[in-house]
Amino acid sequence: MSFQAELFKGKVAVVTGGTQGLGRGVAEALARLGAHVIAVGLPSTEPPPAGVEVRALDVTKAGDIAQFAASLERVDVLVNCAGVIFRQEEFKLPVFERVLDINLTGTMRVCEALQPMLARAQGCIVNTASMLSFFGGGLVPAYSASKGGVAQLTKSLAIAYAEAGIRVNAVAPGWIATPLTQALQDDPVRAARIMERTPLKRWGTPADVAQAVVFLCSPAAAFMTGVVMPVDGGYMVT
Repeated sequence: MSFQAELFKGKVAVVTGGTQGLGRGVAEALARLGAHVIAVGLPSTEPPPAGVEVRALDVTKAGDIAQFAASLERVDVLVNCAGVIFRQEEFKLPVFERVLDINLTGTMRVCEALQPMLARAQGCIVNTASMLSFFGGGLVPAYSASKGGVAQLTKSLAIAYAEAGIRVNAVAPGWIATPLTQALQDDPVRAARIMERTPLKRWGTPADVAQAVVFLCSPAAAFMTGVVMPVDGGYMVT
């Protein structure tokens, strides 16, 4: 039921941060199953996957989001993947505020802007939390705070949007091989520590996260809302 051919045929899916990293993987997976995908985010030098329409959008700009929403006729699926991380720089208040503005408030802006169309479609939202939604990160206070907020926002919107027939869930990725983690992948000492703690003994891939997103968007998850699903190779259970 989750991965049958043309599962999302006739559906429109919006993926923020969909031009690279996790978001690109999600956009590609949904398109492969028949959705018309609109991937919004920063410009990318890579051509979009088949079935994916790319548009520029800054999730910190409410006016731009409103214009984007007004340009759409329908939305069945919203996946919020837009996010940034600045590590030690996040102790500087302006950087801290920017991370929250993109990762947390940006997620809320897009959810609210597309809520009316999602309600008409009886659609679903999948947000991107993190394993740092569950425990702290000493080098990334803003990222950790924003992802803790995304987890709680997901639960709150699941309650708030339920009457409109919208399911709201989140994935919580662990250590995924993307540009955001490239510095860690390139550090043999830190990478070894990560692998030692990860029971499945490998870095995750955007495809690993995308498959979890597909499940949460599918009819197989029709009675699931308010869930924050870890996709971490078992990192959090050790």
